[in-house]
Amino acid sequence: MNARRLDEPIAAIQPEVPPLLLSRLDCERIEALLDSPAAQSVDTSALRAELDRADVIEPAQVPPDVITMNSTARFAIAGGAGVREATLVYPRDADGRADRVSILAPVGSALLGLRVGDSVRWPVPGGDLDLRVLSIRYQPEAAGEFHR
Repeated sequence: MNARRLDEPIAAIQPEVPPLLLSRLDCERIEALLDSPAAQSVDTSALRAELDRADVIEPAQVPPDVITMNSTARFAIAGGAGVREATLVYPRDADGRADRVSILAPVGSALLGLRVGDSVRWPVPGGDLDLRVLSIRYQPEAAGEFHR
């Protein structure tokens, strides 16, 4: 059993949360989405918290190993779910295909702003999701598409 000492700060036992980098354009668009009727029926509290803690930079400054909106990434999900590749999209572009994940879905919110090699534990209905970013096959900013 991994018991916490009474004098040990809670932050010391929390899993490390990787830093997040977001493009200014993605951040602005996601904030507008969160204020829209499309997001009202979804619990967006974890995504809002991520936006609040992220370092926001200009699209042209985003390193190529960061997952931004419309990036296609490979990631591993712990617990037997295996490896997936999906494009992080806005809800209007999530057409039900397995290779697209909405930013409002738990997996989508978890991926935003992570770098290749980062791992994160994310709350989902019925528990937590542990995932690790393996690679990025496409990132709009790296392709010179700063307004996509």
